Amino acid sequence: MRNTLVVDMHEFCQVVDMPVAYVMEIVEHGIVEPQGTRPDEWLFDTYSLSVAKRAVKLHHELELEWDGVALALNLLDELEQVRAENRMLKQRLGRFLLD
Repeated sequence: MRNTLVVDMHEFCQVVDMPVAYVMEIVEHGIVEPQGTRPDEWLFDTYSLSVAKRAVKLHHELELEWDGVALALNLLDELEQVRAENRMLKQRLGRFLLD
């Protein structure tokens, strides 16, 4: 797991204000990946909590189905990676131009 805080399904549902059925759907769509093989064994880290909160926001505000939410989250992650790479390249270019 990415972070140390781990919650079970019941706690996860409370924190993200999501019914169990929705949690099962977002797991099926690969939006979050819990530890454990069955829903009653699933454990979630803080990263999963954060992603689920973003997923719920997209689901409600943009009225997206869960497959659309999964796609949107993937695109947002890719965008952040591109922005980070762009910042790094600008820093390298800035050092090159100063020499």
